Amino acid sequence: MSNYHGTTILAVRRNGKCAIGGDGQLTLDDTIIKSKGKKVRKIFEEQVLVGYAGAAADALALLDIFEGKLKQHNGNLTMSALDMAKEWRMDRNLRRLEADMVVMDKQKMYLISGLGEVIEPDDNIIALGSGGSFALSAGRALYQHTEMTAAEIVKAALSIASEICIFTNANLTIEELVDKAG
Repeated sequence: MSNYHGTTILAVRRNGKCAIGGDGQLTLDDTIIKSKGKKVRKIFEEQVLVGYAGAAADALALLDIFEGKLKQHNGNLTMSALDMAKEWRMDRNLRRLEADMVVMDKQKMYLISGLGEVIEPDDNIIALGSGGSFALSAGRALYQHTEMTAAEIVKAALSIASEICIFTNANLTIEELVDKAG
């Protein structure tokens, strides 16, 4: 996986709820060019959450392809993620795209990379980007030692990461899916 500067994405699932969040900082070389970027979205009739790191145009192109895979596989996140990674890795033009994605629905979550990786976390938490390891560490501690909701963990962990990582700011976007049964 690549190390993208200016992006931190964190996804958490807990008690039938899932949330994904990202900071708003966008950089070009050593300059902050935007502080309120949006790197997380709801797609597929607001049933799937995605967050991305990397070149914005590349990430948005991949997002469109992924949503097409969701339609092709009737919303099956696992099949869509595997099909996306396979196509991304095998297609000469797609291989050049520089971005990684975290995708999640109410049941599953994956990190998908251009290297052909589809990674499902062991512990309902996954992170991506330059501040990802900071957010992941904070998120795991909050998950294990508090009763905070998924969205509360995402917000707190990203805030902590923004205080440590120079490529992460505190202008957060957080999206959430709530399982009506849970």
